[in-house]
Amino acid sequence: MKVKLTETILRDAHQSLLATRMRTRDMLPIVEKLDQVGYFSLEMWGGATFDTCIRYLNEDPWERLRELKKHMPDTPAQMLLRGQNLVGYRHYSDDVVDKFVTKAHDNGIDIFRIFDAVNDVRNMETAIRVANREGAHVQGTVCYTISPVHTVEMYVELAKDLEQLECDSLCIKDMAGLLSPHEAHVIIKAIKKEVSLPIALHCHCTSGMAPMSYMAASEAGVDILDTALSPLSGGTSQPPTETMVAALAGTPYDTELDLELMAGIAAYFKRLKDEYRGILDPISEQIDTNVLLYQIPGGMLSNLVSQLKEQNALDKYDDVLAEMPRVRAELGYPPLVTPTSQIVGTQAVMNVLMGERYKVVPNEVKDYVRGLYGRSPAPISDEMIAKIIGDEEPITCRPADLLEPEYERMKKEAESLGLVKKEEDVLTYILYPAIAPKFLKGEAEEEVLVPVRAEADVCAPSSAIPTEFRVEVDGDVFDVKIEPTGGVVSIADAPAKVTPGPVEGAVTSSMQGIVLSIEVEVGDTVAEGDTICVIEAMKMENGVHTPHRGVVKEIFIADGDSVSSGDVLMAIE
Repeated sequence: MKVKLTETILRDAHQSLLATRMRTRDMLPIVEKLDQVGYFSLEMWGGATFDTCIRYLNEDPWERLRELKKHMPDTPAQMLLRGQNLVGYRHYSDDVVDKFVTKAHDNGIDIFRIFDAVNDVRNMETAIRVANREGAHVQGTVCYTISPVHTVEMYVELAKDLEQLECDSLCIKDMAGLLSPHEAHVIIKAIKKEVSLPIALHCHCTSGMAPMSYMAASEAGVDILDTALSPLSGGTSQPPTETMVAALAGTPYDTELDLELMAGIAAYFKRLKDEYRGILDPISEQIDTNVLLYQIPGGMLSNLVSQLKEQNALDKYDDVLAEMPRVRAELGYPPLVTPTSQIVGTQAVMNVLMGERYKVVPNEVKDYVRGLYGRSPAPISDEMIAKIIGDEEPITCRPADLLEPEYERMKKEAESLGLVKKEEDVLTYILYPAIAPKFLKGEAEEEVLVPVRAEADVCAPSSAIPTEFRVEVDGDVFDVKIEPTGGVVSIADAPAKVTPGPVEGAVTSSMQGIVLSIEVEVGDTVAEGDTICVIEAMKMENGVHTPHRGVVKEIFIADGDSVSSGDVLMAIE
């Protein structure tokens, strides 16, 4: 039986290795060649691409979709959709899900790969129903992981549930590269006995097992494999497309794809990779068998490294890896895929950086424990529930049933702010209300890639150039941070952020991030533990609590400000 391939180089491959930083302008010159290969589909949208486009690249993700689709008439365009989370980090109301899926299909998406982070099928129902209504191909997805509650029988039942929802195909999504050849064979055989839908297999190479698992899956009857062209394959990405084509050639599973055509396309991406090498972390390119212990998925490793660098805490990497399985077990063994990978990962980072477990709990972690992300695979203990949300009772219904329609309300809000030029802008604002306004107003700037000038510099950390200084002026001490705005750091030209020296009653930030909101005003009286502001760090909203009671005397920050660990936020005397 011929095996088909889904090519991931325009989405998951660069999400896994390049922190999703590939620009649309670098995709367009090669997409027509990709369209000629004969893939089952090109995965080129969804996942973290939407976020990264507006947060870092100053690109409209909707425009990316339209432009790419225009140049690939023969190959279905595929996206990764997080069920009720869409491409964001919380559940959205059913009317927003309906509008987003409809608009994504109108703009060019042919295949929706729909999953839920905790495999709660209730969170996938609306997106599946709308995609079916619009005439798209729906690929219902099962997230694979290993835990005491994740059994072959459970995966078969999930597959049967997705077939009942009228999905057109199924996907087994192995985010962390944990699927062994034996388990791949057993699970696919078991599902094939009970379900008649085609099965796709998506693996990452993090543990080194993925190519072997792909061969075992082919022998078990898999229909579609996810691969990435060789320059952006391996490590935390997918197995190489060319390797799998060659390995399956001459077998009953022959893909019948042209290796010579792929060689020319791969050469383009090899050159392109050199341009992005400054953000390519060597850790992401390596096989890491520790994943078999820590179970961290492909895209999460590169993001974890990025998060720790942001917090100037890369030396805590091993400690965070060791903390993750503990947090995951305490939260009921969720599969580690967005957004639960961020939920578990960020909590693990906080536990390590704070020096006290669960001293700081992001709002998203609280919502997960409340049941707002769905039913956890294993029950969360009463002790953990009390530690994280106190006396609150977790919900048991479908989380979206609690959400009031929000599209029209948010549309009016966006229009009042002057952010809407087209209907898709409303959805962009709803998904990312903190960062979308700056982008939609045209005030965002594209992140500058620092070119690598010599081979010796490839692995040089960004912190090699000092950017923080303590300056004394007439006896007053100031902390000055120089923020580079281009490929070359120039202290003379770069904007400097000056923060005060010693401040009575100072409340400082424990993390680097962006100020989302300020909850108090000068003159307010606050009690110990009150939330005084909210900082977005590592894609999570983190409340900052005052360590002592007092009166707010001065506020040194404003909404939208970037802050670093140790920055003085307020003076509360």
